[in-house]
Amino acid sequence: MEYKAAKIISLKNHLTLNERWLQDRIIEDPSILGLGNLDVRESERVQPTGGRLDLLLSDPDSLTRYEVEIQLGASDERHIIRTLEYWDVERRRYPQYNHVAVLVAEDVTSRFLNVISLFNGYIPVIAIQIHALEVGGHLTLSTSRVLDVLTLGTDEEDSAGAITDRAYWETKSSSATLRLVDQVIELAREKDPSLAPKYNKYYIGLARNGIADNFISLRPRQKWILFQPKVTSNPELTRRLEEAGLEVMAYDQRFKFYKIRLDEKELAENIELIREVISMAYARDDE
Repeated sequence: MEYKAAKIISLKNHLTLNERWLQDRIIEDPSILGLGNLDVRESERVQPTGGRLDLLLSDPDSLTRYEVEIQLGASDERHIIRTLEYWDVERRRYPQYNHVAVLVAEDVTSRFLNVISLFNGYIPVIAIQIHALEVGGHLTLSTSRVLDVLTLGTDEEDSAGAITDRAYWETKSSSATLRLVDQVIELAREKDPSLAPKYNKYYIGLARNGIADNFISLRPRQKWILFQPKVTSNPELTRRLEEAGLEVMAYDQRFKFYKIRLDEKELAENIELIREVISMAYARDDE
């Protein structure tokens, strides 16, 4: 192929290639941003506090929404504050989803990166630098992610090796919820009778011949348990769980598991669905 040098075109200074033009290109093909195959839920979304969110994108394979603000030229304080404000509004309105703030700008300045690094990890922020390029008489867009979400470590990770016993969990929960844990583990043992509970400081997992195999994990509380199957998130499964009356509290994007609230009555009424979800987690674990 013949080499052609690319020429950067400033959208901020262009007469017709304006912010609306760029927004339309992203709406036509959200994969331009490099965040995966996202759906466009809404553009120019009116905010209760005033203003409009440029784009609200969602991941169809998870419970994640991206609040996207677009800026031509260099990033500045106004757009940074607006990006974080709209992210905060959306996460408060729809807490059942994971939310990520996304700033798209032609020039993500070092000042922006220095400021955002002070609280990155506490607020999930992605910064994407986008360039319009003219190559051989054709126009294209090029993006690069210059700031990604920083996930802080958890107590669970820091104390992953903190092994406890059933007596420890008897002081942390109740005999009723521990019996509920036993019932769920028995459902898992239908897939492999060699599985046994493994009592850790922050959760109860599974072990096969003494080796951890946590395709499901459980966190007993006083009146209910948090059931955490490692299943790839999908809208159909989420819909089925919610229609069954189960509360899907969140989907952990980092470790890829659901967080489902479950009490004794809910397990009894939905035991076949829970058995199916456990089978899905077990099959995924074998992949």
